Amino acid sequence: RLGILIVRHLKRLERVILGYLEVCDGPEEEARLGILETLQCTIEHAWPRMPCRLPVLLKALLKLIWDVHTDQGSTPELVKDTLLQGATECLILLDRCSEGQVKVLLEGVYSSCEENRVRECIRKVRENT
Repeated sequence: RLGILIVRHLKRLERVILGYLEVCDGPEEEARLGILETLQCTIEHAWPRMPCRLPVLLKALLKLIWDVHTDQGSTPELVKDTLLQGATECLILLDRCSEGQVKVLLEGVYSSCEENRVRECIRKVRENT
């Protein structure tokens, strides 16, 4: 709702986003799904300010992808797929506003990762133009 005015609150919002991405909130993962949507909107509205936040957000999103992939809990596969899709979309948006830096940074991760589900997310980011 704030639009571009969100830049006034980016530092605080970033801490909130990172906190929610780290914590599993049960089988339906409502909080994580909601915070991914918030992150997408934030990137879309405050895209000029995102390149400086790229290292922190990239690390958090990759950790989320890995955590979802390795989750052995009661989270349904559909919810896991939705989380992975949301994280991938955030990575694509970050790549667009950082002029391809995400693709460059993900090269090493893609080549060293052997997990198909994680590689699929990275492949989608790499192939997106």
